[in-house]
Amino acid sequence: MLLGVLGVVYGDIGTSPLYAFKASLDLFKGVAITNVEVLGILSLIFWALALIVTIKYVMLVMSADNRGEGGILALMALAQRVATGTAMRQALALVGIAGACLFFGDGIITPAISVLSAVEGLEVSAPDLKEVVLPLSVAIIVLLFAMQYRGTHSVGRVFGPVMTVWFLIIGVLGLLEVVRYPYVLMAISPTYAVALCIQYKGLSFIVLGAVVLCVTGAEALYADMGHFGAKPIRYAWIGLVLPCLVLNYFGQGALVLHDPGAAENPFFLLGPAWTRYPMVALATVATVIASQAVISGAYSMTRQCMQLGFLPRMTVRHTSTTEEGQIYVPQVNSALLVGVVILVLAFKTSDNLASAYGIAVTGTFICTAVLAMVVFRRQFHWSRLAAVAVFGSYFVIDGVFFSANTLKVVEGGWVPLALGIFLTVLMTSWKRGRDLMLARWQQDSMPLAPFLARLPQSRTVRVPGLAIFLTGNPDYVPTSLLHNLKHNKVLHEKVLFVTVQNEDVPEILPARRATVSELAPGVNRVVLRYGFMESPNIPRELEELGASIGFDPMQASYFLGREVIVPAMAPKMPWWRLWLFLVMARNAVPATEFFRIPSDRVVELGVRVAI
Repeated sequence: MLLGVLGVVYGDIGTSPLYAFKASLDLFKGVAITNVEVLGILSLIFWALALIVTIKYVMLVMSADNRGEGGILALMALAQRVATGTAMRQALALVGIAGACLFFGDGIITPAISVLSAVEGLEVSAPDLKEVVLPLSVAIIVLLFAMQYRGTHSVGRVFGPVMTVWFLIIGVLGLLEVVRYPYVLMAISPTYAVALCIQYKGLSFIVLGAVVLCVTGAEALYADMGHFGAKPIRYAWIGLVLPCLVLNYFGQGALVLHDPGAAENPFFLLGPAWTRYPMVALATVATVIASQAVISGAYSMTRQCMQLGFLPRMTVRHTSTTEEGQIYVPQVNSALLVGVVILVLAFKTSDNLASAYGIAVTGTFICTAVLAMVVFRRQFHWSRLAAVAVFGSYFVIDGVFFSANTLKVVEGGWVPLALGIFLTVLMTSWKRGRDLMLARWQQDSMPLAPFLARLPQSRTVRVPGLAIFLTGNPDYVPTSLLHNLKHNKVLHEKVLFVTVQNEDVPEILPARRATVSELAPGVNRVVLRYGFMESPNIPRELEELGASIGFDPMQASYFLGREVIVPAMAPKMPWWRLWLFLVMARNAVPATEFFRIPSDRVVELGVRVAI
């Protein structure tokens, strides 16, 4: 478990020494580097790791699991469950979605800055190779995304050992330099951070925007909790990752103190000359692993958004026969690839990309602090004073880091900000459109109880076979059944009404998966429940119910309504939101594919819905 944690969870934050200290130091170009600058930056980095990662995430937020699952959407579902009032729940949903959208921005920037910063190590030993950095980085990124369809299972077995070697090597290299210049350990005192802020005032505020790069990937600790559990993540952080990161950062600082010229690239200059090329190779592999963790997280986040009703149906392919969580989403993979390549070609260097990185990370931090405050107040019964004092303080800290990064909006910070706003608009438009559609269906549909009561007296012809009608509301007659009666004037001898319900929990226990009720002779209702970490499979669940519902896969016909959405006479959505919703609806994966229904057993009937 510890090896798995090191390979999946800590890839992102584990590769931050490649660029975090260097990016902070670059802000003092033109200034003679002294103890004040180096020790001040190291002090800020140390306390950022201690306060944000160790205390906020490892000790506090990871205690707020949603039945073992973590991540900002799981936290949002938890906060909504304990919130009172519709307005409060809607506000918490908006906070959670904003955080998730910024996470997608992180998913685009992480592969770009990580791979670029690793390949740039070639310039340290061979400046002539500078022209090779950009095309080589693009080639590595394209190869990484091209291999996603194969799944991470086979590659995942080497992730843990590689990252273990990575942490040990960067820790040892840092330790050797710290031993040569132990005075650098004085930076553990926060007084050096205060001294830097007092001396440089406005510039120190800008430095905070670069220092926050040392905690990129902190959200991954919480997001991947469902795969490994809290205990291995905590043990790995305290026992190996944190000490190695601190040693490496302090080693870079010690190197710059006795050799200011090393500020050009302190990470790769930390070791002897013969280690340069091996470290570039190892750093490249480590950054690929870090990128893989974020890409896989984007897939999982997309599925959660779909299950919670914030995104249309997309193709979800399972790449492992044993691990439910290993999935591949082609549409997301393509979008991420295009975005990452554009970023690499547009920004060209990791230093330029550092300007775009901080906003995505700190924005997610703020959203997590808000949701955690609600959860710890309502679910863990903290007093209002304790909840506000603790998470209010983190809201201020995260807000300061976010504000420092807003100064870099023009330089590139607009990228994750624009992406987050765009995705938030998309998700809220889809959610609003689906809610209006469901309200319209309920308004136009016939209640199921009176329909079944009149069925024996009707002259409806019953024909052999099993008809399965998918319906979003189990208390109303599916429009596909009404259209079937209208056009074909027959009803099958066996009828199943199947409703899929998504709940705000990660997974549903097998005993609660299906509820079967007999509504009339030959007519049954099946309600299938899924958590936001699961993918529906209707035929498999019906086959498991088997004889209890008279299910025979060779006799079953699935009847679905294909919605044709048209604007109403008085639309309840602004025209631009309605246009976005229609575009997403037309490009959504068909229900047959999403629910894994055999296409040769499906009958689709068109239904016009005006919203």
